[in-house]
Amino acid sequence: MPRSPQRRRWRNIPRVAAELVDRFGWSPVALLNTIDRLTPGRGDRARKVGDGIAYGPLGRHKLDVWAPSHPDSARLPVIVFFYGGGWHSGERGDYGFAAAAFAGQGFVAVLPDYRLVPEIRYPGFLEDAALAVRWVAAHVAEFGGDPTKITVAGHSAGAYIAAMLALDPRWLAAVQLGPETIRAGVLLSGPFDFAPFREWRGRATFGTYHDPADTQPINHVRSDAPPLLLQHGSSDRLVYAKNSRSLDEALTRAGAPHELRIYKGCDHAGTAVALSRPFRGRHPVLADATRFLRSVLGLPKSPPTT
Repeated sequence: MPRSPQRRRWRNIPRVAAELVDRFGWSPVALLNTIDRLTPGRGDRARKVGDGIAYGPLGRHKLDVWAPSHPDSARLPVIVFFYGGGWHSGERGDYGFAAAAFAGQGFVAVLPDYRLVPEIRYPGFLEDAALAVRWVAAHVAEFGGDPTKITVAGHSAGAYIAAMLALDPRWLAAVQLGPETIRAGVLLSGPFDFAPFREWRGRATFGTYHDPADTQPINHVRSDAPPLLLQHGSSDRLVYAKNSRSLDEALTRAGAPHELRIYKGCDHAGTAVALSRPFRGRHPVLADATRFLRSVLGLPKSPPTT
């Protein structure tokens, strides 16, 4: 039976949300986070165990920590999730649904804020992200996390940040961490190969940097990079899937461990939306990420049922 027009409109919510973000700067994530919080069952799986913890000296140097409500081991794997927003918007308080999703799968999830354009330009947000990872390495054991099993993840601009931390060792080195600190990465709908900068976000963020090629994750691919999972929607019209396909090809040429997942009919917001409880059935983003991370970390393949 053909779907009704009303039902088709509901299926278009993630696409419409992405267009609103792109055109007007409106963010649907606060509403999505509220819906996720009110969906029955989240409290049974994940809880916030740290709120507004300082990881550095500046106002935006704050993070939240989420953990499973009923942890099944003394030391849990860790995921540091960087939200998107074109490097110019975003608040950790709006992305609890993403941290809760991974905490519900048996991870200690850390959700940092970072400085945004126009307060800073590249590479200020990478410096902040590295500081956050340094805090995680030093303190996550206090929240039940295993500092030898730190992974990074992110959506859109956050995926860019996670990719640069994983691929270019200089950011961790600047905070006295070795490249082995990051054991794996999950990159959702990320921009990895987008120079020269033709749209306003890129120009505002990277346009004044003296070496545009140096800002691109694809130019920092190395054979000994940590395993990476690239997840992208085939219908992404904000950050085209060719970004993940190009990075996949570069990683393949380098012999670096990785996987690529392209979700048919999924748009830019869709990979993040699929982390939330109400929309988790749309695309297996969380299931694929959890399977990948547990595999590369040598963990059992049976996370808690959600």
